[in-house]
Amino acid sequence: MTNDVKQKNRRKRQRRRAQKHRRSVFAISAVVLLLTVIVSVDSMTLKAKDQAYRAQEAELEEKIEEEKARAEEIKNLDEYVGTDEYIEKVAKDKLGLVYENEIVFKAK
Repeated sequence: MTNDVKQKNRRKRQRRRAQKHRRSVFAISAVVLLLTVIVSVDSMTLKAKDQAYRAQEAELEEKIEEEKARAEEIKNLDEYVGTDEYIEKVAKDKLGLVYENEIVFKAK
């Protein structure tokens, strides 16, 4: 009879350990699942930010190219302004000056 009592007590202890083990496994599984969800959400957020930054980068590169073209135009205009051709054009258009032997036709 003492043997039966010892076996029953041993079975109870084993059941308690198994229940504690199941609870621990469940808790660890819940934590791992929660961490997986958090990492997945953060990953999606980072991907969205990355796409936005790539679009912004492309836009800025386009603006840089536009500004380079504009700088080239300004440089060319600066060179043109220093020429005799430009000075003649301004004198004719703005001041109405002409050469002595030049004939001017006015449009009606």
